[in-house]
Parts: sequence; structure tokens; C-alpha cells
Amino acid sequence: MKIAIFQSACAGLSSAEKIDRLSRYIVEYNEIERDPLDLVICPELFITGYNVGEELNKNAEPAQGASFTAIARLCQQLNTAIVYGYAEVSGDELHNSAAFVSKDGDLVANHRKQLNSPGSFEEKYFTPGDKVTNLEYHGLKIAILICYEVEFPESARNAAINGAQLIVVPTALVSKWDVVASKIVPTRAFENGVWLAYANHAGEENGFEYLGGSKIVGPDGAIIADAGMQEKLISASINIDEMTKARSRLPYLRDFSKLNV
Repeated sequence: MKIAIFQSACAGLSSAEKIDRLSRYIVEYNEIERDPLDLVICPELFITGYNVGEELNKNAEPAQGASFTAIARLCQQLNTAIVYGYAEVSGDELHNSAAFVSKDGDLVANHRKQLNSPGSFEEKYFTPGDKVTNLEYHGLKIAILICYEVEFPESARNAAINGAQLIVVPTALVSKWDVVASKIVPTRAFENGVWLAYANHAGEENGFEYLGGSKIVGPDGAIIADAGMQEKLISASINIDEMTKARSRLPYLRDFSKLNV
């Protein structure tokens, strides 16, 4: 499976403009490369914006609202699945969510972030989700985590125990937390023998300076692709054989259950 991350610098754009920019990046990639993309991951709150204050309430949508319809149409046109972050309104609640839309335009999964980032505006606006999100797509077992969730060893380990081969992580990481992208994220992939796609924003948004640093990490902890600091689309091919080899060399998942802790 060929996956990609769209590291976007779309602050101030409307949801329609963001989707249009995403489309142009995918089309350009597919025109240049012989191997079309199967899955594209976008950042946390990609549709609504992250550091936008009360605009979160104004721009929030139901899981299958207008932006979902536009993304679903794009998936069908480009024959590509897309994961995107957005503010989800459900009854009286607002959730920090990430939707997985198949190449056929179907809503395969909708993950609600369980842990608001501490000390952030998220605690004011968002009701936490209450479950992990695992799915299977074209034979690949995938888990969705959002930002802060991947910083806990238990989250990624739980995903791996439940069969995840790829963990996708929409995020909104600011520049002062480089340690997360450069150290923690590769470690999560390494200690669980999984592929990990970490999709961040780039640029600035209302005083937030995003790190960029989106990356695709292999099951051996090696960084396969890194977006740097600018808006960019990066890609990698998921090879399950590499995961099998990594887990054979260091069988953490097999052996951790033997520990008496």
C-alpha cells in the first residue's frame, strides 16, 4: 500500500479551499509517480483549523457533513482513501475527530480524541471520546490516534496488540515540542514493530508556530520520509514483510507479556 502525508500550511483558508489544495497535491503526485496513492493522512483539525478559538464552534460539522461529502467525492475521483481531522458536532457535544474515508467514498471509521492536550484550549471546547479506533482497509490493519494520544506508550502498544500494522496520527504539534516528533514518534514505531504516519501542520496559525516534522516511520524505527518545515506531501510504501522481520529481530510484542510488573 502506498501512503502519504499532506503536511498543510492552510491557516486562514476555508474548508473548501483546504480540500482543493489537498486535491491539487494528490493530483500532482499521481501525475509524476507511477505508483498512485492508496491513502493520504491530513493533520489534526485540518478542516476547521486548530488554533481558531470560537471558530471551532462555527465551523464544526457532523461526521457526514458538507466537508465529508466533499472529501468522499474527492476520494472517488482520485481512487484514494483519506484521513482528515475536523471538529465534529454531535448533539450538544463537540469532538476533536479524525475521519477515515475509503476510495469509494464510504466513512470507514471516525475516531474521537480521548485525551485533550493538557493546558490547551482543547479542554474548553472538546468532549473526549471513549474508545480506541481500529479498522482494516484493503487487508491492512490500521489504528487511528490523534496527537497527544500517541505520546503514551500504552496507546500504541494497545493498537499493536489489537493487530495494528499501521498507526496513523493526525496532529497539531508546535515547534517547542520537537522531542515528540524526533524521538517519541520513532520510538513508538520501533517498540511495537509497526508503521507510523505522523501528520502535522506547517507554518503559523494565530500565534501558533507549527513544527512541521511530519514523518512516516518504519517498523524498525527508521524514518522513511520527513516533510521538514514547509507545506509538502511525502509518501512511502507499506511493506508487511519489513514489519514481520522487525518483529522477529526484536519480539517486544511477544515477550512483554512474560514480564511480571
